[in-house]
Amino acid sequence: MTDSWLALEPGADPAERARTLRRAHETFTAAGTVSRPVRAVVAESWRRSVRAGVGPDGAASVELMDGDLGAYRAEHPLARVMPLVRELMGTFAADGEHLLAVCDAHGRLLWVEGHPATRRRADAMNFVPGARWAESSVGTNAPGTAMAVGRPVQVFTAEHFIRRVQPWTCAAAPVHDPRTGRVLGAVDITGGDGLAHPHSLGFVQAVARAAESQLALTAPQPPCGGAELAALGRDEALLTTDGRRVRLSRRHSEIVVLLAQHPEGLTGDELLCALYEDETVPPVTLRAELARLRGILDPARLASRPYRLTMPVESDVTVVERRLRAGAVTGAATAYAGPLLPGSQAPAVVRLRRRLADGLRAALIARRDPDLLADWAHAPWGEDDLDVWRALAAVRPTATVHSRLAALESELAAPRAP
Repeated sequence: MTDSWLALEPGADPAERARTLRRAHETFTAAGTVSRPVRAVVAESWRRSVRAGVGPDGAASVELMDGDLGAYRAEHPLARVMPLVRELMGTFAADGEHLLAVCDAHGRLLWVEGHPATRRRADAMNFVPGARWAESSVGTNAPGTAMAVGRPVQVFTAEHFIRRVQPWTCAAAPVHDPRTGRVLGAVDITGGDGLAHPHSLGFVQAVARAAESQLALTAPQPPCGGAELAALGRDEALLTTDGRRVRLSRRHSEIVVLLAQHPEGLTGDELLCALYEDETVPPVTLRAELARLRGILDPARLASRPYRLTMPVESDVTVVERRLRAGAVTGAATAYAGPLLPGSQAPAVVRLRRRLADGLRAALIARRDPDLLADWAHAPWGEDDLDVWRALAAVRPTATVHSRLAALESELAAPRAP
């Protein structure tokens, strides 16, 4: 196959491939082995599905309904591009008896539209607005797997992990925030075998790129003279200022994060201790980094004695902190894109990262909102969080949740190798 991301190579018989995939799926669910012609992206997804506790006879759960769903959709950034998505995909979906769908960053379907008869069939497998189709909840599927791997994906018939979804074929592509690069969700087209054509994969990718362009045009700009800093869920922070977006190096990301947290400034000694575990690092090393950063930002934006940023900076860290202090737990969880600079070992960054994550997860556990707990538990940083899974099991005792909780408790109880 010339492109492993395509479900069928040119000339392949869809019916024969579907039969072969069903046999391979049965072999995998019975023995855990993957045989040809299962693609690597699908095999890896099947394995992730098993590790997440998904069973082949499972089903998607509906987590948002009625007013809660409407309020969540209205506030979601992708609501701004839905008219464009409908314009680009609506006719294709209706004429081909397909469905267009848009999900959020955790695989929760926000909109499902298209041919009425196809929608009625999809209702039977809970492919409906408000249902969670994350890979960790329902196994391999185009929107969920596209979110898991961060790129466009086709899933053909029995490549789906759950059996009741195997009559369907789908293609999906993630949509990113054009300012921060953060994944906002995915666009998906779902229907019959004909969607295994290469054009469907290129189509959803083009729609996703168009949506990102539209978001860039409609995104609010930082205040004049100020800057926005995105450092959650990424090792290299993005700084937006004066209409310019700069991707900072890892060390510069740490410096700007810490200076944004201390608008009054930090002395050279304070910054040296905050950044380096090794107490033998000479001050000249830090001064060199600051000189390079000053050249990137503009010399007037970084003052010394003490070192401080001379512009107001609104960081995603401070947004989460501010919302937590106000008791706006849902808003804080929405703004939390992941751990702060997860690869950083700078002592002060590690402390801030832990404080922010611990504060948010404690608020989620105390709130006992099943949707918020599920968002955390199904995110990469929460998939092994035993306390959150226990809290989720108490308020949403589904088979999938109990299966994952049992697996985590078994891992915790297992003796460690010497």
